[in-house]
This record gives sequence, C-alpha cells and structure tokens, in this order.
Amino acid sequence: MTLLADRFTSAIFTGAWTRAQGGDAPVVSPATGEVLGRTGIANADDVHHAATRAARAQREWAAASFEERAAVLRRVGGLLEAHAEEIQGWLGREGGAAAGMAGFQVHVAAAECFEAAALASQPHGEILRTAKPRLSFSRQVPAGVVGVIAPFNVPLILGIRSVAPALAVGNAVLLKPDPRTAVGGGAVLAEAFRQAGVPEGVLQVLPGGADAGQALVADPHVRVISFTGSTEAGRKVGEAAGRHLKRAHLELGGNSPLVVLDDADVDAAASIGAWGSFLHQGQICMTTGRHLVHDAVADAYAERLAAKADALTVGDPTQEGTALGPVIDTGQRDKIHALVTSSVDAGARLRAGGTYQDLYYRPTVLDGVDARTPAYAQEVFGPVAPIVRFSSIDELVELANSTEYGLSLGVLTRNPMRGMEIADRIPSGIVHINDQTVDDEAVAPFGGVGDSGTGSRFGGTRANLEAFTETQWVTMQADPARYPF
Repeated sequence: MTLLADRFTSAIFTGAWTRAQGGDAPVVSPATGEVLGRTGIANADDVHHAATRAARAQREWAAASFEERAAVLRRVGGLLEAHAEEIQGWLGREGGAAAGMAGFQVHVAAAECFEAAALASQPHGEILRTAKPRLSFSRQVPAGVVGVIAPFNVPLILGIRSVAPALAVGNAVLLKPDPRTAVGGGAVLAEAFRQAGVPEGVLQVLPGGADAGQALVADPHVRVISFTGSTEAGRKVGEAAGRHLKRAHLELGGNSPLVVLDDADVDAAASIGAWGSFLHQGQICMTTGRHLVHDAVADAYAERLAAKADALTVGDPTQEGTALGPVIDTGQRDKIHALVTSSVDAGARLRAGGTYQDLYYRPTVLDGVDARTPAYAQEVFGPVAPIVRFSSIDELVELANSTEYGLSLGVLTRNPMRGMEIADRIPSGIVHINDQTVDDEAVAPFGGVGDSGTGSRFGGTRANLEAFTETQWVTMQADPARYPF
C-alpha cells in the first residue's frame, strides 16, 4: 500500500485534496526530464482562504490535550518510516537526491516528528517573583497560524522541521513548498498528517510561487513566518514581515569554510572535504563552500581532493552506486558553470571537473583561489570546492571572516582545543571540530548569523518553543485588587 497513490494530482491540500485556483504545473524529474505528475499551484486567493480556515481550526487544536497532539506527531513519524522506500523514490526522482541523501531526509524527518511529540509535553512557563500578594508566572502560548516557506534542495527536512514543532505547541500551519519539489516537500507531509488524524484545516499545503509567498507573509491571520531559502529572498520576506509586525525566522544562504590546519590528517581531510562540498550536488545551505588549507599541506590536500572528485559517479540518483545526481534545473546549472568559468578566467587552476552533461555537473576542485575569485566570494550552491591557502592563523581568520555569511564552520586538526580557539575568532551559528560543515539533528539548535539568517530558530526544545510561541505574563490573586480611585 502506498502513501500517496495519485491523491496530489493537480491539487493542493486544505484538509482534503482540492483544486487550486492558481491552476497546476508539471512535476518534472531533473534526472530524465520525465513528467512525473502534476501539482496544484496556489495563488493569493488560495492562501487567504487557507489562512481563514487555519485560524478557525487552530483554536480547537490548541485546546486539545498535549497527549492528542503528541499522538498525531508520533503517528506521522511512524508513517514516514513505514513508507520510507516510496518517499525516498520521490526524493530521488523529483529532487535529484541520491539514495544516501534521500534516506537521510526520511530519517531526520521522522526524528523531527518524534522530537516534536516530546515537545508537546514540555514545561511551558516559569513562576516569577512578585512584590504583591499574588501568583505571578509566564507561559508560552501558541502564536496562532504559522506560515512555513520551504525550498527545493532538502524539501522534506526543511519543511517538517518547522511544521512539526509548530503543530506540537498548538499552532495551525500553512506550508508552501517549492513547486519543483511539491511532492517530496509537500504532498508527502500532507498525506502523512491526514492519515495520522490531524484535524481538517490545522495543516494545509500550498505549493506556489512568489505571489503565494507574498500573500502568506501579508495575511493578518498568519503571525509567524518560518522561511528557508536564499539570502536575497530572505531579505524580502523579512522586510515584508516587519511591515506587518510579525516575526520572521530566516534560515538563509551560506559560504561555509572548512579549515585544514598543518597538523591535520590529509587523507582523512580530503574525504571530509569531498563529502562537505559534493554531497547532494552541493545544494545544501551548509555545503563546504571554501576550503582554507595551510600551506604545509595544501598541495597534498588539493591532489587528494581532486582524486576524490574524479572517482565519484555522477548519474541517475535512482541507480545504485550514484554519488551525485542532477542539479535542480538549467538555471542553477548555468549559474554554477558561470562561477567556475569566471574563476578559471580570473586565474584559478581547475584540478577536477568543470564540465557537465544535461543537468549532471561533475564535482569540481579549484586551486590557486583567492578571496576575490567568484567561486570563493559567492555562494555557488553546486558541487564546487575552491581551495585557498594560508600561512598563519591571523591570515586564516581574516580569510574566514571575509564574507557576510556565518552559517557553519569546520576545523580539522589533531588538537581540538586549538580548533576551538580558532572557532572563537570566526562568527558562525554552527561549529564542527574535526568534521565538515554539513550536519543536522532534530535535537540540536540550527541557524546562522550575519547574512545566513536570524540565529538558531530550529531544533531543540528551547529554540522551537521560542520560535513558535508567544510569552504571556499571568498573575492571579485571591481577592480583587483595591485602588484609591
């Protein structure tokens, strides 16, 4: 028995599968160009009607016991696990994820549901001191309706990590997945929650374009926006949310550095660096975008990293043994290639890759790069590893900080304390000593600083409670207060 069958065909999810007023669009495989189906496309009217329904449904959902909300989330996690093979197939065909990456998405998505189920029963307030004869306390109450805007690259995780905790604490949610991954990032979650028994209107899934996103941010019923995407788009979302006096949690782009110190194990470092830059075709916000390597080991590291790149299999992500699948579309491919070719024209040495066939871009290593090289200075969002050499720690810190991004940092060294001392000098939302820059766990806070976003707004009990609730001050006393007038 399948999870989806054909329920999503040309439809959006409003508590039931319904026709979208914005029409529909094909679901296209980037690996083959095959049309896999059609999805509904929500417009501003769809969003407005969904928000109105959500506001009504949220009150009853918030009044439900934490046990009821937790049970729904546990059932969703179980459904994701039970249908893992089917879901992984969609993530591969629709989003270009190789088997390992697709499996990782399902695993983390289920974990997000289980962690959110536990969040529902967490203490949600504290007793406060007061100078008056009364009880004074604060409590976290649901924000109301939460709008979640999720991108194409890791669609299942980047949707559920906001959807699950927001629902757990009593909100209703409107999820707008990228239309390019409307199945793996939308229909899968809609159907799992439907089968798990979420009340109608509490979760609605509305694939759509910029107009739907603008309507979601502007609608007065929506009180919190959780956005994951590019820094450019995030600025617009943040500006619009500010005008409407609502919170926006922004998880944006990155250009994350991996530091290889002179005492690092070069063979291990090359493997770590290859994984950080080439996993999922580099289409991850935490991707290792800059390899900062000490002069003493740089030649050996570049040679080994290029060898790793040349050995990787690029092809159909549904086939066994494929390491890299296709990038999402021609626009992304052409952007990657333009950055690579302009970097070579600027003096970078092409050690590996730099070529493509259709949407399959070879893992690429650029050596002889400096801070002005296009593929170093900009987020590539593709399988490209630029190598910059340094000779002193002060030079390293200056290079690492020569960006407005601050999402993730990896430092490779035989002395972890030395690595931590360096990390203290490089602003970053995430730090991994002796690992690469890409990681995610449902129990850990996640987010960046600077142009990478507004800090840790996802993952872990405290971050999720702060993200999806409002703090309310309450006092209680036995007798009515008395005043002189």
